[in-house]
Amino acid sequence: MGEFSHFDEEGRSRMVDVTDKKETKRIAIAQGKVKVSPKTLELIKDQEIEKGDVLEVARVAGIMGVKRTPDLIPMCHPLLIGGVDLKFNIIEPTATIEILATTKITGKTGVEMEALTAVSVAGLTIYDMCKAVDKGIEIGEIKLLKKTGGKSGIYLDQELIGEAIAFCSSPEKGTAKEEIAEATFKEDYGLEGDAHAGDWHRQVSLLAIEDIDFMREQGLDLELGAFGENVITKGLKLPELPVGRRLKLGKEIILEVTQIGKECHDRCNIYHQVGDCIMPRRGIFAKVIKGGTVKPGTKLEVLIND
Repeated sequence: MGEFSHFDEEGRSRMVDVTDKKETKRIAIAQGKVKVSPKTLELIKDQEIEKGDVLEVARVAGIMGVKRTPDLIPMCHPLLIGGVDLKFNIIEPTATIEILATTKITGKTGVEMEALTAVSVAGLTIYDMCKAVDKGIEIGEIKLLKKTGGKSGIYLDQELIGEAIAFCSSPEKGTAKEEIAEATFKEDYGLEGDAHAGDWHRQVSLLAIEDIDFMREQGLDLELGAFGENVITKGLKLPELPVGRRLKLGKEIILEVTQIGKECHDRCNIYHQVGDCIMPRRGIFAKVIKGGTVKPGTKLEVLIND
């Protein structure tokens, strides 16, 4: 049996012995997602659920869940938790509530199970608070996003790591953009030389190559930039990011998501040229928090505050 097995040499259950391990600062961030009906989401946002403030009750429940983790998971060590923080992000296009739980400790073992328990209990509490109006609520996608500390060091979920495979620009709005060899992003302005740059919230548009390829599979002959996107990404689920989430592009550029999709009141030139436009459904928009210059193939990371 391994040193950190929950069974001894004779196959008997045991709690792993961490007596001789060094204490380090450890942080774990877990995520859970609760999908509700659009009507239920509005009731939650407006605090019109009869049982009370759904998210505040769920926040307290998640914190209590952290403290009860060793009572629920047989081999978990009782820990002196240093800090717990639960945040809720509303993703309106999919009527989803994202739960983020951050647990911290200076100790000899990690707090991943505590973070995962927090989002699980918070999700169940949302269901309990809302089941009278919506019994079809789904709780899922519970996973560890990030951990630091301990011998194993930093863990980062692969869904947080993507790539910017191309950059596109155009001097006019509502038109297809063309690829550029190098992109310069200016703080609180956007992509230098692009018509959408300026003092507003949709300075930069992003679209995933996976969505572009889906349209190509429908028989459309598409060049990158055909939907008016500035940044073509690979490996990230862009429409699932909440407003306010930050992205790190390369070593220094920081983008902040400001809008998921958009409403098109008129058919733009892109729609008439291509026959459809997926930016309103699958694209996202951001503003530039910190600028810099990058080339295609640059790492794109979803930042999770810890």
